[in-house]
Amino acid sequence: MIFSLLTILAFQSCTNAKVVEPKKVEPKEKHTKDLSKLQTAYFASGCFWCVEGIYEYTKGVEEVVSGYSGGVEPNPTYELVSTGRTRYAETVKVYYDSSEISYQDLLRVFFSSHNPTTFDSQGPDTGPQYRSVIFYQNETEKKMANEYIQKLLKDKVYPKIVTEVTPLVKFYDAEIYHQDYERLNPNSSYIQGVSIPRLERYKEKEPDLIKKEE
Repeated sequence: MIFSLLTILAFQSCTNAKVVEPKKVEPKEKHTKDLSKLQTAYFASGCFWCVEGIYEYTKGVEEVVSGYSGGVEPNPTYELVSTGRTRYAETVKVYYDSSEISYQDLLRVFFSSHNPTTFDSQGPDTGPQYRSVIFYQNETEKKMANEYIQKLLKDKVYPKIVTEVTPLVKFYDAEIYHQDYERLNPNSSYIQGVSIPRLERYKEKEPDLIKKEE
């Protein structure tokens, strides 16, 4: 029974999921909006298909890009990162309107939508590419992230937190077929079994952070 469950989870992992470029629905054009007046934030908390979808449902967020950060090899690819032999983490770049949502609330989204107690893993996905990381761009973000973690620990929200708080050095956009993956592949077994339940748990937990339906 346990073996069967582990086998099912293995096939539902982000790395093992069949990645195909959608034929009928085109991904929205990335970077075509005027994003110059928006703030950015960078987070890693498991498969970027899941994380991108979560932030795109969050109010004040105008755009989310899936990519890679935390490694040293130039121009990483999905195949390279998926080996787990690099220090790259599947990361999202969040463009947000600070007049609608604060960096503090983005940290709230981050910690409410994944398990920050598991080392190098998230749900069925294991490996350093799925570790929990806040990539800060300045001392203010660093201070806010560390203080948020200390408050969660003080309030005993989690018994421990393994999230890394590390400076952002470089972010690389992931391949185009990874962008909007959850939206464009709703019938994928991974999306059905992992991404959508994770999104629904977040929406139920933080209803005041969810965008109003248009």
